[in-house]
Amino acid sequence: MATITRSYSVLGWTLTAARFMRRWPVLPALVLATLVLGAVFAPFVAPHDPLEQSLRAKNAPGFWNPNWYAEHPRVTNRYILGADHVGRDILSRIIFGARISLMVATVAVTSGLLVGATLGLFSGWYGGVIDELISRTVDIWYAIPFLLVALVVVIVLGQSLAVMMGVLALVAWTGFVRNVRAEVLTLRERDYVLMARVAGASTPRILLRHILPGVTNTIMIIATLNVGGLILTEATLSFLGAGIPAPTPAWGLMIAEGRDDLATAWWASLFPGLAIALVVMSFNFMGDWLRDWLDPRLRQLH
Repeated sequence: MATITRSYSVLGWTLTAARFMRRWPVLPALVLATLVLGAVFAPFVAPHDPLEQSLRAKNAPGFWNPNWYAEHPRVTNRYILGADHVGRDILSRIIFGARISLMVATVAVTSGLLVGATLGLFSGWYGGVIDELISRTVDIWYAIPFLLVALVVVIVLGQSLAVMMGVLALVAWTGFVRNVRAEVLTLRERDYVLMARVAGASTPRILLRHILPGVTNTIMIIATLNVGGLILTEATLSFLGAGIPAPTPAWGLMIAEGRDDLATAWWASLFPGLAIALVVMSFNFMGDWLRDWLDPRLRQLH
């Protein structure tokens, strides 16, 4: 009897934990919290200097192969996730690479949010010629091959962190325009907005006090989803050699540097790739959760 009671208790706790995990984005929040803390406290968390090279530790394995260090006694450092082709600690470079990815994505999303949300507000509110110009500009922008433009910009201006932020900002604003415009087209016909216009409120006041609060939820969701996409885009450009210049630790660059040694040192590309996948999925899950939580109709399903 006691065993049956204990089994039901364990089952109840399991169902409660599963329901809590479904209702709240616990795992994505933990991944993103780890990303932010690692980026902020990288000099204190990283076990080694991310730029320190040791040719004796070239392609040294990680914790899963302690015998390698016994066979190479002149390698004094121990690398938890292994070392790359010039003996740099992969874990330290991943931690410092989180700082680069987060900084680039934050700057790009912020600039894209300001430009895209503003254009979306103007397009939906004024309509007519202004709406047509902004909408057609967005259509043309979507038709431009972004990777080709990024490669040309990098060739002309050179590789640098500032150039990478500018290139990503060019692609970050378009997603805001269409969604914000669609929301504004609906909100501007609401009774409280019409009453504000009848009362003589100015256009800036109506946009800031009555329209903008109604589209804030949409802006937050798009921004959250865009961060993961921008981190993936930055990694793609770095992998192609058009992103962050070496030897700065960047996840895409680390994958590119380790691709020639995949047969013998798979860890040099695998762990940065896992970091990219975890962070991008966490941002996507967080964006989906925000969408469901901020929409009263979807919130009832949880």
